[in-house]
Amino acid sequence: MPTEPCAAIWDVDGTLVDTAELHFAAWERMSREMGRPFTREDFAATFGRRNPEIIRFLFRREFTDAEVLDIGERKENYYRAAAEAGVDLLPGVRDLLDGLHARGVRQAVGSSAPRGNLDLILRITGSRRYFDAIVGMEDTHRGKPDPEVFLVAARKLGVSPERCVVFEDAVAGVEAARAGGMKCVAVTFVGHHPEEKLRAAGADRVVKCFTEISASDVIGLINAR
Repeated sequence: MPTEPCAAIWDVDGTLVDTAELHFAAWERMSREMGRPFTREDFAATFGRRNPEIIRFLFRREFTDAEVLDIGERKENYYRAAAEAGVDLLPGVRDLLDGLHARGVRQAVGSSAPRGNLDLILRITGSRRYFDAIVGMEDTHRGKPDPEVFLVAARKLGVSPERCVVFEDAVAGVEAARAGGMKCVAVTFVGHHPEEKLRAAGADRVVKCFTEISASDVIGLINAR
């Protein structure tokens, strides 16, 4: 067991699960309904950001908060309907969740996604029991690479940032972890960002998938000074 409290904070899309294509299809449908094409370049430019930021980026005009909420909810309803068909944890994730839990490591979700999406994914994958805190879009004001989402998660877990490790798959997420004073393990399984960019962003370790890392490795990383 760790001698001091420590924590693991998990990003969701591309890290716990791969639902990128479901998100792409939902954004494409919603954008088409609003008279704007949604391209792969748009997706790459906005992936991992909060819905209010994505909507204003895509449409380049001012919306009221109520309009942003309505547009975002329409997109998420399309996404959730597709996700209900089935989503699996990525390779190695469940074993690592189990291993960290058994070693007394506190765990949280730290994501830019709306809470409804997070609750859905954790329910479908049967993984909610591992997490002591869930932090989503509604809990933050600033998206990654700002560290707010991870700092809120650490605070909810009662663990200091320097005793936390973040699991991420995106450059902005790695940058957020580093800005928050946390260690970071980046995973390339889904392939949104290449290893060299994740290392350049400050990842302490990059793995192809979570079968390559154990709970003991994670604790060792946290304990390293």
